[in-house]
Amino acid sequence: LQLCKILKPYVNNIIVVCSKKGMKIQELNELKIKLFDIPDIENKSLAVILSLLNKLSKIIRNENISVIHTHHRMAAFYTSILKFKYNFVFINTSHNTFYNKKYFTHIALKTANKIACGNIVKQNLVDIFGFSENQITVIHNAVEPFNGKITLLDDLTRLKNNGYFIVGSVGRLSEQKGMEYFILSYLQVQKICPNVKYVIIGDGEKKEDLKRLVESLNISHNIIFLGYQENVRNIMSQMDLLVLSSLWEGFPLTPIEAFSVGKTIIATAVDGTIEIVTDGKNGYLVPAKDELMLADKI
Repeated sequence: LQLCKILKPYVNNIIVVCSKKGMKIQELNELKIKLFDIPDIENKSLAVILSLLNKLSKIIRNENISVIHTHHRMAAFYTSILKFKYNFVFINTSHNTFYNKKYFTHIALKTANKIACGNIVKQNLVDIFGFSENQITVIHNAVEPFNGKITLLDDLTRLKNNGYFIVGSVGRLSEQKGMEYFILSYLQVQKICPNVKYVIIGDGEKKEDLKRLVESLNISHNIIFLGYQENVRNIMSQMDLLVLSSLWEGFPLTPIEAFSVGKTIIATAVDGTIEIVTDGKNGYLVPAKDELMLADKI
């Protein structure tokens, strides 16, 4: 969406092809940018692959596409195949460090102009997937300046008015984000700071597992799930402290977003996070999967 906003004045046509319809459809419509729903990009069956290649081929042909930019290994795989038939510029941005599917990843990205969102991600592409350093350009992730407009959430205002210190965690509820360690840290924090509430912003495949964990620990009234929120930084600005408990990261947006609204962050010392957070200077770093150290810093 950021790229679309920036590039819109400079190009004839921007087509957004995504794996499934996301939460930004209204904004894309307002920008008069077409959205094609590609729902089965993760499906590895031959029938689906052939069907999607045919669908993507028609989009490239009918919309006269000259540049394709992918953010996903399977999307890059499709694009690398289509490159044999069509003359377009192929760009891929790698957003994470990976250690699996080495041969597949090398094939998918071989013909792409390769961008890494951070130095650790670039080194991962070199060390694990065999690309040379001069094939990869680092362009760090960034966020737009915060406009300063805050819309108060009733739930958070109520907590504040009752004297609670609010610790927030923002991210997809997936294995990568290590949210269970954030939740477990509450058991230690509450022993010393009983006036603390945890707030989790985001949605994902582990949502129900995390809710069951909270219930099993009998802390449901202290861990608040706000679900997906459109304006994340509006909510961040209403937190006292932010936590990023990820098990791995490329170059995460959460610390940058936290800084953009003047908030301190505690983060796990993984991959690209250490390019952003300097321990004891602009936040605290803790080992991944260590709820006790996380609790200590909180």
